[in-house]
Order: sequence, then C-alpha cells, then structure tokens
Amino acid sequence: MAASEADDGTSAGRSGGAALASVSLPVATAIVIADMIGVGVFTSLGFQVKDIPSGFAILALWAVGGVVSVCGALSYAELGAMFPRSSGEYNFLTRAFHPAIGFMAGWVSSTVGFAAPVALAAMAFGEYGGAVLAGVPPLVLALGAVWVVTSVQLGGIRQSSRFQLLSTLLKLGLIVAFLIAGAAISVPQPVSFLPVAADIGYITSAAFATGLVFVMYAFSGWNAATYIIGELHAPEWTLPRALLAGTLIVLALYMALNAVFLLAAPMSELTGQLQVASIAGAHMFGETGGRFVAAMICAGLVPSIAAMMWIGPRVLMTMGEDIPSLAVFARRSRRGAPTYAVLFQLIVATAMLFTESFEAVLDLVQFSLLCCSFLAVLGLFWLRITRPDLDRPYRAWGYPITPLIFLSVTGFMMYYLVTTRPWQAALGALAMLSGLLIYWFAHARSQRTAATAVSGSE
Repeated sequence: MAASEADDGTSAGRSGGAALASVSLPVATAIVIADMIGVGVFTSLGFQVKDIPSGFAILALWAVGGVVSVCGALSYAELGAMFPRSSGEYNFLTRAFHPAIGFMAGWVSSTVGFAAPVALAAMAFGEYGGAVLAGVPPLVLALGAVWVVTSVQLGGIRQSSRFQLLSTLLKLGLIVAFLIAGAAISVPQPVSFLPVAADIGYITSAAFATGLVFVMYAFSGWNAATYIIGELHAPEWTLPRALLAGTLIVLALYMALNAVFLLAAPMSELTGQLQVASIAGAHMFGETGGRFVAAMICAGLVPSIAAMMWIGPRVLMTMGEDIPSLAVFARRSRRGAPTYAVLFQLIVATAMLFTESFEAVLDLVQFSLLCCSFLAVLGLFWLRITRPDLDRPYRAWGYPITPLIFLSVTGFMMYYLVTTRPWQAALGALAMLSGLLIYWFAHARSQRTAATAVSGSE
C-alpha cells in the first residue's frame, strides 16, 4: 500500500497510482450497493401508490429507474477506465472540458455534496434506532454512527475495505431474509404484477414522470466507485464490473422489495405513508415487525454512511493534489487515509446534524449534482468526437443509445426541479457559479504570484 510513500505527508498525483490500488472488485461493488440502498426504497412507495394504484406500473417505475442508472454506470465506466484517478466528476469534467468545470463539480461535492447525505442518513439512523434502543436520543445515535464510521475510515484502506464488505453483506443478508419472509406470506394482498389495459394510462401519466424523479434519487450512488478509482485494483477491469454489478443487484432488490411491500400490506394502508416498510413488517411479523424493520434499516444505513465517508473525502484529496492552497487535504496517513479530508467532511456533517437545515441543503444541491452528472456523460460524447485517439480500455455498451437515455432522463429531472422548485434550482446553480468564481480567483492569484516571482528573479 501507500504507507512508505505517504510518510512525508504528501501524495500529490498519487490518487491514480498503483501504490494505493488495493481495493478489490467485491469491495468496490459493496461500496456501490451500500451507497445506493438508503431509506428511499423503504419510504417512497406510499406516495407512488396514491396516484399509481397498479402493481405492474409500480414495478415498471422502478425498472425504468434501474435501467437509467445502468445507462449512467456504463457511461461512467468508460470515463473512469480512460482516466483512472479518484474523485469522480472532478476528474472527468477536468479532462473532458476544462479544470474550471472540474473544480466547480469538486467544490459542490467537497462542501455539501456528500456531507449532507451523510447527515441525512445519520439522522434516519437515529430515528429508526430509537425503535430498537428506546430512550436513547436520536441525535446521540446519529452522532455515534457518523463518528464510529469515521474512526473506521481513519484506520486506512484495508480497515475500510473489511468494514465495508462485512457491513454490506450483513445489509444484504437482512434484506434477503425480509424478502424470503415476504415470499412465505400465507395470505398475500390481491395485487397483480401482470400488465392490464389500464396500466398504459398510469405509465404515460404525469404521476409516473413525477414518481420517476424520486425513484432516481433512490438509485443515486450508482457512480460511487468512480470516486476511489485510484484505490481500485486494475481499475480498467474492476470499475466497469463494480458499477454494473452493483447497480443490477440493487435494481433486483428494489423490484423485489416493492413487490413484497405490495403483497404484505393493502394499498389503502400504504397510500400517503412514509413508513411503508414498517407497515409491511407489521403485517408480516405482527407486533415485532416494526422493530425488525427498524433494525434492518439501521443495519443498512451504517454501510451507506461508511461508503459516503470513504468516497466523499477523495474528491477533496484529489483537488488538494492539484491546487496548492488545498494541499493539506492531499496528505495521507501511513495507512492510506486522507486524514484531513475525512475530518473536514466529518466536521461539516456533524454541524449539519446539529441543525434542522441539512435537508434543505440537500434539496439545494440536488440540482447541482444532477447537472454535474449530466455534464460528465455529455463529456463522453465530446471526448468521442474530439479525442478519438484516447486509449479506451472499456467502451460504453450500447453507445450512443445508453448515454442518450441517461441524458434524457437526467435532463427531465433538472427541468422538473427548475419548474417545480425554481428557488432551490436557482440556489443550486448559484452554488455551482460560486465554484467557478473561486476557481478563477485562485487561478488569477496564482498567475500574479508566478509573474511576481519571475520579475523578482530578473
């Protein structure tokens, strides 16, 4: 690993080097799965069945979300195999367009892009944990989850890998156990998953389009492994397989979970409810059902927090390798952890937990994150046209159809946010603009410093 090379406190340019390439395919796949499966799949069904009371249409909704995510994963796999350096969109947009565009994406990710979802997942952990550990304040549980996971990340890549793999396997085991119990329901609800004539109307309705926006949020995280490309073993081989395998596994689990929810509880009880998993669990297991589901969700949130606390700081770390004023964040510990970058994200996430505003912050950055993903896949087309000579160890399957599908749906989601939440979208765009302004200010300052040094030497 990078122990001996990081002793000097710096690792400039090494995020893509072989010294840290120790993360295996199973661990990379676990990161994708853990980052994707949060609370979304356990809470959104109640709002979907309100306007789409059809088992087939509901599953079609989740299938479409999964297909779009697969299209995004295929596109990012080509970009990551071409440019095997950690940091996701920061790396891709820098190489495809301009360092300023890359800095803009990195700025959003490093400040709130990962810290806000960490805080949101931790708060959900605290709320669900209260059903298991009665009497413990949710804030204490939330803070405990974030700080414990952070201590694991500070232990280095090997420790993070073991924890991520084992916690994700536990998460999958609990979900599979829940699905097996659902398959054994003695008296399932009279819901059909076969298409009928009325389903055409549901699938072409505005409610279906609106539901797709929130389904796509539940699928977010399919690109998780691109943020640690520099730590992957044989990234040109590992990254495409991790992204595709992780996304397909989550797609299958999401379809199965929603089917079990619909079979376990009447739609009338699910309609408009947030705690659909608890309602289904109560029908399946009786009074203990709610507690079991709460424990399952808590166990599932821990690897989600761990994945985001692992991959998020790698953006700031890579920016520190390129930008002298951020060089402190590029420093790695003897075990390969970017200590200062991890601690920075911990501080931001902790501050958000002590406020009630982090959900609003997450709402604000959604437009920015969607825009960065849109630009990254757009960059795939741009590079195919302008740099056909680049070595492409992996080429996106189904090009140009698959990336066009992703761009179309992501563009629709951005349009939805602009039309339904204009102020949030405008503030998200303002956050991106602030990143561009900071880049140009820092760039101009460095040029003045260099010019002064040259004139002084003369």
